[in-house]
Amino acid sequence: MLRELHEELGISADYGHNTDLPVFQQASDLVDVGPNLVGRMQRLAPRAARQWSAMTDAATQDSIALLIVSGFRSIEYQAELIRKKIIAGQVIGEILTVNAAPGYSEHHTGRAIDIATPGSRPLTEDFESTDAFCWLGANAARFGFSMTYPRHNRWGIAYEPWHWCQKG
Repeated sequence: MLRELHEELGISADYGHNTDLPVFQQASDLVDVGPNLVGRMQRLAPRAARQWSAMTDAATQDSIALLIVSGFRSIEYQAELIRKKIIAGQVIGEILTVNAAPGYSEHHTGRAIDIATPGSRPLTEDFESTDAFCWLGANAARFGFSMTYPRHNRWGIAYEPWHWCQKG
C-alpha cells in the first residue's frame, strides 16, 4: 500500500533509507482531545491524551497557553496534505522537508502534537521565541514529550519547534 501511494505522489522508492527515518504504524485506539485552532476535533492515543491534558494543565498554572494544531493523522490524510501541495505547484522534494511521507509521520502514532500559542503564527519558527516554547523545553520531558525535529536533525526534516512527540 505505501509503495503504491508513494509512487502516486512521486516519492522515491528509497525514501527514508538514506536517513533511517522510521516507518510508523497507524494508531487504531484514539480519543478526542478537543478542537484545534480551526475547530477540527483532534485525537491522540490514550496515554498521549492523558499526558497532553496534564501538560496543558501544568502550563496553564504557569500562565502558559498550549494549543493543539494537529494530533493524529492517518496515512491517507498525510497523503492528502502532500497532494494539495503538489496541486499548488510545490515540488515533492521540497514538500518532504516539511511533511514526512505517508507511513513515516509520527502523527500516525497518535503521540505527536503540533503545538501553538496565542500571539504566534502556528507552524512557524517564530514559535521558538515564545514563552510556550521555553516552557516546553523546561517541562515537556516530565510528561514524556520531546521535540523531534531540532535544527540539523539526522532525518533532514526542517526544524519544527512546534512538533513534540511522546515517546512510546
